[in-house]
Amino acid sequence: MRKPVNADPRWELTQADCEVAMASIESGSVDLVYADPPFATNLVQRGRSAAQAYDDRWSGIPEYLDFMTPRIEDMHRVLAGDGAILLHCDWRTSHHLRLVLDRVFGAERFVNHIVWRYGLGGSSPNRFARKHDDILYYARGDGRWFEPPMVPSTSRKMAGQLKKATDVLDVPSINNMAAERTGWPTQKPLALLRLLVNACVRPGGTLLDPFCGSGTSLVAAVDCGRRAIGIDLDPTAIEIARERLEAATSV
Repeated sequence: MRKPVNADPRWELTQADCEVAMASIESGSVDLVYADPPFATNLVQRGRSAAQAYDDRWSGIPEYLDFMTPRIEDMHRVLAGDGAILLHCDWRTSHHLRLVLDRVFGAERFVNHIVWRYGLGGSSPNRFARKHDDILYYARGDGRWFEPPMVPSTSRKMAGQLKKATDVLDVPSINNMAAERTGWPTQKPLALLRLLVNACVRPGGTLLDPFCGSGTSLVAAVDCGRRAIGIDLDPTAIEIARERLEAATSV
């Protein structure tokens, strides 16, 4: 049984393993799953304080996929017939996870391989510098809700105008001085999540984030007039997310 840390008409948080928590979510009740799971970095991801950390070490890709596959199956189950999933990953596992998504959702349900290009990070003397993450977009059924996001044009001809976003999203990562920075490792920028939420969740719809971390996707959802359900095993992550959601819904 899920035991929400707090329930609000606009959001709900649960501290638990998402495989356990999703078991009590009604089938077909979610419009979008945005999942930002561990990336299989084989590191302990550390944030601003000792409490802001999680273990992302695995014996190998088989163990990682044994962890992810049943959870992706649960994500598929809770999605509405016209729902979709955005699975956030990177070069380490994107090719493996796409095969899992092909099997669970069906290869014909693939919509986009989105690239989040963030630009920050170091350079390398022996390879092209890695400056992006991958977001795998799959539909649950034949239909899905989608509102093309508009972004500033970079061409001289369309200077000052907006254009439809492509599958390469240029959104800066969070810098050390940003007001939204919580100190949680791997925190994603609100600008990216607001773009994805507005594009992929109908107004008034429900977003589920089964690895919610510091709650960025949940804050983006409530900011954009959607309902948010967040799950995370880490109590520090849940507390950070709760504080952010309370601040976002206090006005």
